[in-house]
Amino acid sequence: MNLVIVQARMGSSRLPGKVLKEVCGKTLLELQYERIQQATQVERTIIATTTGLLDDAIAELCQSRAIEYFRGSEEDVLDRYYQAARQTDCRSGDAVIRITADCPLLDPTILDQVVELFWKAGVDYASNTNPPTFPDGMDVEIFKYEALEQAWQEANLLSEREHVTPYLRNHGGIFSQTNLNNNIDLSHLRLTVDESEDLELVRFIYERLYPHNSAFLLTDILRVLDENPGISDVNRRFKRNEGYEKSLREDKVVSLGGDSNDE
Repeated sequence: MNLVIVQARMGSSRLPGKVLKEVCGKTLLELQYERIQQATQVERTIIATTTGLLDDAIAELCQSRAIEYFRGSEEDVLDRYYQAARQTDCRSGDAVIRITADCPLLDPTILDQVVELFWKAGVDYASNTNPPTFPDGMDVEIFKYEALEQAWQEANLLSEREHVTPYLRNHGGIFSQTNLNNNIDLSHLRLTVDESEDLELVRFIYERLYPHNSAFLLTDILRVLDENPGISDVNRRFKRNEGYEKSLREDKVVSLGGDSNDE
């Protein structure tokens, strides 16, 4: 089974409630879920939110749209992922695909390419972010369920509990790894949603593509950016992976439980 787990919460410090902001009459979470369903290599998708009161709104949205969801730790995102995988009866031999809820422009064909590379290479972990050559917002990580379970058992740094995959990435001697590289480096482009300026850019792109083609791809996005010089500058000042860098600055050994910043 190829299982996508989308981590989502309302309590983002930089843009609170961002996953339920509306674009083209739908929430960002609904739009992202639609795009994941367009991938051919995904067999099941579950939204992993928290038990916090603010996230009742995410649970209610999922219920109203018949979207599978799980509610777990607000602080220990690695535990939330592992428990969500267990809820879906993940087992040895299955793969877990990590997507964050701030990527509503995710190209489903890129998602498929990372999954195909993972199985072809026969590794424990694959991504398109190590190093990044795709735009920020096209991030995909996939790993064996057994690797997730081992990380859940062994990871004890704050950064390793908040961001799910650092333990896997940082132990290349234990977990075999590979990376999907784009043919040109587009890592300078920011297509994620963490700030109000990000939402402005995403809304601009959706309004020009979604009404005519809900299954638009990265090539279509790049065309919109080419046709509108300067629009991608609106959010260029923000850095990639700011939440993870903050966790590294504050890193410490923790008992099994930490606090999430990257949804």
